[in-house]
Amino acid sequence: MAQEIERKFLVNGEFKQLAHKETRITQGYLSSVPERTVRVRTKDDKGFITIKGMGNASGASRYEWEKEIPVEEVRELLKICEPGVIDKTRYQVKAGPHTFEIDEFYGENQGLIVAEVELGSENETFEKPAWLGQEVTGEVKYYNSMLMKHPFTKW
Repeated sequence: MAQEIERKFLVNGEFKQLAHKETRITQGYLSSVPERTVRVRTKDDKGFITIKGMGNASGASRYEWEKEIPVEEVRELLKICEPGVIDKTRYQVKAGPHTFEIDEFYGENQGLIVAEVELGSENETFEKPAWLGQEVTGEVKYYNSMLMKHPFTKW
């Protein structure tokens, strides 16, 4: 099983000029139950289906499986997803040996900017750039599957 270990933070400050890659993402959820979320997404002109398991006690580790599928199939599957679509731009910013993925949300999640960093272990140290804000790892309200149900602008 593939384990994903990542930490999540709010973003305070300017980061866009540091980005080396920018991707527009649209995603929906076929299932958003915590035990197994199933999402489909477009990343620019590519399509993906992803299954994620329940997070561990800290919220930093969980099972993740992803496969590329034709973007046309994602567009069809989006029609039967649960209500609420996530629309965001993902920026990639290097900091030391790590790359942060920073999501700037649109629509009902406008104003929310979250950074994630993937790690090899939960205890791995990493450089914390000046724009990195409060840690929200494991806070369920920041999961994309929850943002579609309870958008940021309605908190």
